[in-house]
Amino acid sequence: MMRSLFSGVSGLKTHQTRMDVIGNNIANVNTVAYKSSSMTFSELMYQTTQSATGANAATGRAGINAKQIGLGVVGGAINTAITTEGASQTTGNPFDLRITGDSFFVVSSGSENFFTRAGAFYVDGVGNLAMTTNGYTVMGWQPDTDDPTIIKKDTVSALRIMSAANLTSPPEATTESYISGIIDKNSTNLTSSSGQAVNMTFYDDLGYSYTAKYAIYGYTEGQAVATAERVASGDLYWVADAAQQTDDPKGYSHRALTDADVAAGLKLYSNVTATDPPVATELIDKTLLEEGIYRMELEDIQDSTGKSLTEKYNKPLKEIASMGATAGYELTTYLKYSKSDGSFIGYSSDGGVTYSQNTDLNDVKAALTFNLGNFPAAPAAINISFKESTMYDNKGTATIGATAGDYDGRYTGRKLGAMSGVSIETSGKIFASYDNGTTKLLGQIAVANFANASGLEKVGENLYSATQNSGAFNGIGDEVGADGTGKINSGVLEMSNVDLSSEFTEMITTQRGFQANSRIITVSDTMIEELVNLKR
Repeated sequence: MMRSLFSGVSGLKTHQTRMDVIGNNIANVNTVAYKSSSMTFSELMYQTTQSATGANAATGRAGINAKQIGLGVVGGAINTAITTEGASQTTGNPFDLRITGDSFFVVSSGSENFFTRAGAFYVDGVGNLAMTTNGYTVMGWQPDTDDPTIIKKDTVSALRIMSAANLTSPPEATTESYISGIIDKNSTNLTSSSGQAVNMTFYDDLGYSYTAKYAIYGYTEGQAVATAERVASGDLYWVADAAQQTDDPKGYSHRALTDADVAAGLKLYSNVTATDPPVATELIDKTLLEEGIYRMELEDIQDSTGKSLTEKYNKPLKEIASMGATAGYELTTYLKYSKSDGSFIGYSSDGGVTYSQNTDLNDVKAALTFNLGNFPAAPAAINISFKESTMYDNKGTATIGATAGDYDGRYTGRKLGAMSGVSIETSGKIFASYDNGTTKLLGQIAVANFANASGLEKVGENLYSATQNSGAFNGIGDEVGADGTGKINSGVLEMSNVDLSSEFTEMITTQRGFQANSRIITVSDTMIEELVNLKR
């Protein structure tokens, strides 16, 4: 009877432990990523009153089984359903992360790495991605210093996604642009004194924006003078034609040229004054008077406030461009179009007749350079492609315009960008977006996988630590989904995997087991009482 008493006591203790496990599961029914536990029982030990014997062939007696009396029950194991995923809870917070598969986030207390499925993270005051419950930092990999567009998988380190360096995106100078649209030869703008206006916005190395103001002029009879070398300070052009002396006692006539003048090979002269000798400038070839030849002039450059360089320095743009010791400038480009189909053929930057032929339109570019030494940060040469421009009949309307960047939208230049958002991909890569249209790779969340995840030890606060039975963490980790399974979802949390219906059922059987074991004790006590009462 004493044995039954102690068996009942062991049953009570073991069922109480099981109830503790059930109670902890139910208490954590709403804990983020909590993994439920279950308890199994094991026989404690046995007292053998008679050992088993084998059959005796000599006497003909059969074997006898052993006689054993059990001495109670003990908790066999407490298992955690660590690989069973909980349901999803949508939060809308981009730093709330759910990880699928059997992987774990790696977090650090500063001195030791731990592992968790609870992805309720936030960004602390210095930009670290960290757990909301205890401030442990989320670990991962950093961008490669040589190529920041890729991740360098090395020993995991804290992901400081909102460091001072990541809050802004550096500016970039514009290096490419293109002219597109229609040049209609009948457009009145092309033959006016101001030309067809074409504006292009660009950035320098410091992110300051400017507007380059171009004008496109067509050529007609009497405008040949405009195709000669440009002169500064508004100097007049003169023709050495003694038969038409009208304006200057030195014998030079100031007038508009005609085709006949060009055919005659007359020369243009500038800087004609009473004391200085004239400077001769050869007339360019007569083909520039034909249809399909246009002149594109860089008239002025304005800063972001609308103030022009010519206004700022009170000088023509050509003189401003000459102010820098190493300044280069090309303010004029001549464009040529096919008279047969209106397509762009090529260009010349010197007013001559040698054009870049249309063998590969992708290569048809004129380098209009304004390396102006007076800029806060002198921009590099900006290549301007004309392959998308044409000379068609558009009912007298020119639609020509300039766009910064190449045809794929690259090299447009940009201002200094401020961070406007953060996104986390399913692979764990973290990207920042900026208000200047750029994105930047900030890092990648690393995960840990274990040969026996059930062997991890719970240490509280939704954390696990590695044990000898789980396998060690190698310090580098893995990429989620590297084995073809698992991913990270942003704005979602994993809920507890506790099944209340199963827990209540287990609670009922545990209660009945505890009740039955208590009866063992009371009945055994009654039997002892009867034994004592044999002698009165």
